Formats: sequence, C-alpha cells, structure tokens
Amino acid sequence: MSIKDLETRERLLSAASRLFAERGFAKVTVRDICRRARANVAAVNYHFHGKTGLYEEVLRSAIQTMRGTTEEAQRAGAGRAPAAQLEAFVAIFLQKVVEGRNSWIHQLMMHELSDPTPAFDLVVEQVLRPRMAYLTAIIASLIGCAEDDLRVARCVMSVQAQIHSLLVKNPIADRLVPERPVTVSGVSAIARHIARFSLAGIRATAAA
Repeated sequence: MSIKDLETRERLLSAASRLFAERGFAKVTVRDICRRARANVAAVNYHFHGKTGLYEEVLRSAIQTMRGTTEEAQRAGAGRAPAAQLEAFVAIFLQKVVEGRNSWIHQLMMHELSDPTPAFDLVVEQVLRPRMAYLTAIIASLIGCAEDDLRVARCVMSVQAQIHSLLVKNPIADRLVPERPVTVSGVSAIARHIARFSLAGIRATAAA
C-alpha cells in the first residue's frame, strides 16, 4: 500500500470516528465520511469493504482503549485483598470515563448502548465480558462462593448500576443530586463511597 493510500485510510478512520460518535452509525453516510476526509467515495470500499467494515475498524480502535482500562484495573489490584481490588476497579473505571466523557469513544459507546449495531458483539466479547469476569471473581472472593452463584451476579449488577448511573446524561439528576455531573477531582471520593457501600451490601449478602 502506497503512502498516499495509507494517508487516505487514516483520514477516513479519523473522519468516521468523529462522525459515528456525533451521530451514530445509522445517521452517517459514506458520502458524509468521504466529504470530511477529502476522499473519493470508492475509497471506503477499497480500504474497508463498505461502511460496516469501516465502522467495525473504528470500533476495534475504541475497543483497544477500553480494554486498556480493564487491564489497568487488574494491574492496580494485583496481589491486593478483594476489597482493595474492588475499590481500585471502581476508581480506575470512573476516572477513565470522567476524563474521557467528551471523547469520541465515550460518545460512540453511548450510541451503541442506546441503539446497538451488530458490531456491538465485538464490544461485549472483547471488553464487557472480560471486565465482568474480573469483577465477578472479586465479588465471589468476597462472598466466599463459586463465581456462578446467583448472589455474585446480583452483586455485580448492583455495583455496575451505581457506576452506570453516573455515566449517563440525566439533566434532572444533574440539578437535584450533589456531585453530578462527576468531576475529575471528585472521582476518588465517589469511588470510595461506591466501594464501601457495595462492600457492605456484599457482606450482608454473604451473611444472609
């Protein structure tokens, strides 16, 4: 592939990343992408075999970054007690999302959550499933049971619900709930709260 072809490919990826993040997959056309990338319409087929192939390539780039967040949480928790692992998991995940709240990756994922494409399976298998497996292992250790115990799944859901409530846009909550929207400086305190609140619930579940 020539240098000119490589440059065209990169421009297409850059333009598509921003447009898909702004509008979602369904509301972006190949012509929109090529116009912004200053490329011929045929270039999308040449490099990516169509709009879907281009979208999947954009998604793979986002997946690489998101997998890095899970790996960072695992490194931070390595060799530590499960309670400390849980707090590290929540803190790192919240910090990354809050710091990148206006990034194209975050915006793209919000579109995928509200209107999933077939390519969302890539996110589930390569990002969400490994992330949930790590959180599941932590909580199973805290309860002292097998990872497929239903109590573990319920606790995982509860932890995730607290985190997710801070990530989605909610203008009513932003007006009525203190510490919303979450700021970078406020992440540590909120992460500690979620971890402590969750630990209390997990221990109560284990004792029930």
